[in-house]
Amino acid sequence: MPTATAIPAPLLDEQICFALYSASRAITSRYRELLEPLGVTYPQYLVLLVLWQDGPSTVTHLGERLQLDSGTLSPLLRRLEATGHVARSRSHDDERVVEVSLTPGGEALREATASIPGSICEATGLDPAALVALQGQITALAGSVRATL
Repeated sequence: MPTATAIPAPLLDEQICFALYSASRAITSRYRELLEPLGVTYPQYLVLLVLWQDGPSTVTHLGERLQLDSGTLSPLLRRLEATGHVARSRSHDDERVVEVSLTPGGEALREATASIPGSICEATGLDPAALVALQGQITALAGSVRATL
């Protein structure tokens, strides 16, 4: 009677998912340290980045850019509004559409966070060109995986 060959279990340290997860947690933790003195969380910082780059945006646009659903995004926006960083208003053209814009306080955070990208680059131990290349590879990886879903 033939015996079944045991298939070795996958090793954690050989899994791309764990390497990405571990790197994401480490980088997010560094962002958290840098943002805490400003009273901004990492997810709130991401919202601010989109608004600084794209200008006033609808909640739908923010959700698409950040890959967040409205159930996750709405509380973030509520907290950013409560701290005076953004203002939300209904569109004049379609009351179902909520528009989000920066307040002067939200604009002021742009300057206060200007050193963060350099601090993150330094924390990675990579030079800026290598970091840009890595970001491109990770973005392409994510796009390839999303295309299979």
